[in-house]
Amino acid sequence: MKKTIEQLLPLWGMKNRQVTQIYPSAWEIAPSHVIKIYYDKDQLERNIRISSILADCRIPVAQITHTQTGEQYATAQDAYFLMSEKLPGSNLFDPQDKKAAYEMGRAIARLHLAFVQCEKEMEFWDNSLLAEMKGWIPETLSAHNWPHITESEHTRFVCMLEKVSDRLPRQLIHRDVHFGNFLFHEGRLSGYIDFDLTQKNIRIFDLCYFLAGLLAEETETPLTKEQWLKLVHAVITGYESVNRLSDIEIQAVPCVMECIEILFVAYFTGTQDTKHAQDACRIFHQIQDYEAAIEKTLSAGRLT
Repeated sequence: MKKTIEQLLPLWGMKNRQVTQIYPSAWEIAPSHVIKIYYDKDQLERNIRISSILADCRIPVAQITHTQTGEQYATAQDAYFLMSEKLPGSNLFDPQDKKAAYEMGRAIARLHLAFVQCEKEMEFWDNSLLAEMKGWIPETLSAHNWPHITESEHTRFVCMLEKVSDRLPRQLIHRDVHFGNFLFHEGRLSGYIDFDLTQKNIRIFDLCYFLAGLLAEETETPLTKEQWLKLVHAVITGYESVNRLSDIEIQAVPCVMECIEILFVAYFTGTQDTKHAQDACRIFHQIQDYEAAIEKTLSAGRLT
């Protein structure tokens, strides 16, 4: 793939640039650009449209670099190559940094507000965490004889989510919120990347996905319960400084985090990735143990 990209660079008037893979589907064209590879044309064109709308809303997203003939992307070997300017900043952040967590909450909130405008101008996949909890998730776990998560545990959380799901605000969400997809420069947000999984779903999915993901961060010193709870408070406080959450959303945070981890257990079970399935199960039980503390943390010092 590196050779193919090097051969395509003259289409953008570039040559003899250093090409370095940074993600499975993304390559840095040093020093100033990135090429992302797509195999689904519809997804590519949808992401281009999302980026355009977000830019109009003054949301920092990567600017597309057109080819010398004015095309938005290049095509080769049944793949599509989208070049964009490299955003300033880094996605490397200390997960124990409360200030970073607060800014991340604000960043998610600003993106959610901008996504409301996207919904007015485009159609998106309308997904439901509850439908997944009732559909492919139990089907997958049952097919593998309920490894890691028991059927009774799954049933319990389906019932819990079902009680609140229709009262949880729905809108367009990012669906893959982690520090890697949000860039920061000198402590401030400098850009958003990767809208491949963008969909309509419950709004707090993004917050819960991010908060649960902090427990999965592989660092030399894993977060203690107290450290993680401080980050939970910082993220939610940051979010609410921009975009108010409803009381039912606050109450549903632990349940939604637990359902997301059940989703990951099912996904990794289906792909026969035992390690990550076990990791998701560990986080699921960890959040269960923290439920009372999470509720206390979220109710303490909440914006009025």
